[in-house]
Amino acid sequence: MLDRAMTSGEPAPAIAPVDSPQRTAPSGRQGTKLIGGHFPPEVSTQLRILAAEEGTTVQKLLGEALDDLFVKKGRSRIVG
Repeated sequence: MLDRAMTSGEPAPAIAPVDSPQRTAPSGRQGTKLIGGHFPPEVSTQLRILAAEEGTTVQKLLGEALDDLFVKKGRSRIVG
């Protein structure tokens, strides 16, 4: 098929570049970085249950846990 297109005397059609819009982070995420890890599904389930029981979010629980780790390791709290 490519041989026919090349031998027909006609130039191959140009492929137009696709304009992809610049992705910007939602306003609440600007100035932040995603930190993640892979854990057993039970970890996710337990975090979501704790968040629901305490009326908070998984992100806030993770921030609290990270701050506790920082203090334990002699660092200052960052998340709040």
